[in-house]
Amino acid sequence: MATATREAYGKTLAKLIVEHDDLFVLDADLTKSTKTIEAKKARPEHHFNMGIAEGNMMAVAAGMAASNKVVYASSFAMFAAGRAFEQIRNSICYPNLNVKVCATHAGISVGEDGASHQCIEDLALMRSIPNMKVFQPCDAKQTEEIIKAVYSIEGPCYVRLGRLGVEDVYDENYKFEFGKGNVLKKGSKVAIIASGLMVQESLKASELLNFEPTIIDIPTIKPIDKKLIIETAKTHDVIVTVEEHNIYGGLGSAVSEVLAPEGIACRQYMLGMQDTFGRSGKPKDLLGYYGLDAKHIAEKIQEIVK
Repeated sequence: MATATREAYGKTLAKLIVEHDDLFVLDADLTKSTKTIEAKKARPEHHFNMGIAEGNMMAVAAGMAASNKVVYASSFAMFAAGRAFEQIRNSICYPNLNVKVCATHAGISVGEDGASHQCIEDLALMRSIPNMKVFQPCDAKQTEEIIKAVYSIEGPCYVRLGRLGVEDVYDENYKFEFGKGNVLKKGSKVAIIASGLMVQESLKASELLNFEPTIIDIPTIKPIDKKLIIETAKTHDVIVTVEEHNIYGGLGSAVSEVLAPEGIACRQYMLGMQDTFGRSGKPKDLLGYYGLDAKHIAEKIQEIVK
């Protein structure tokens, strides 16, 4: 079933807000789009719409967290990570407070909203701040597990969520492990490391190849699973990272930061937004245009291994 990770976020948050008296939710006038409206319905006195004032929302979240609350603050990724960057850095991360920034509508799969709303820089921004932990779930079940997990993870967290419905990768038995990647398929020679909806596209791409690649899902981008990445590099000739984000500062950069000091003879290629803005269009068309659908991923990998 195709479910957007933002929808899974809303459903999970609605359960958590009832279970925890110290949990509060803030939103910047986008409750229906971010799906925090589900939490508002479940416990309205613990939900606050801060209006179109994202910087102020993060500052209020910091004040509440400093008063021993756990705060989930939501807006579109462009506004949460971009417009409110200073408040996240100085008011939340510097004092290491329990604010969980859950940003929806990330990446080019936002679609028709166009380049102004297609945030492809948020992982780079959030990874660069000390104390911040960064997550990107690939499906509904993983979203549920991550949203529940960050409640208990001490300090600031950034969870990147999408607008587009995505197929299930995991079943009800899946358990999220903080800081750990998941090997979804075991192959040889080429390893594809992906996150978010690129996990599904990478799995589909693997079916189009004339060999069996290893497929790895990385739900925790910071701190990343260094052990798994190093082991993978030692046992494969090529690592290909696939992300719905600029190739600068995102998943590919995180993987290269792990491998650079190791001196392992494994080539790395980064598939993602090649330092360009998105444009308005249907999400599936945009993924194809920027080479991030299964067909183009498979074609690029075939070129790499020739």
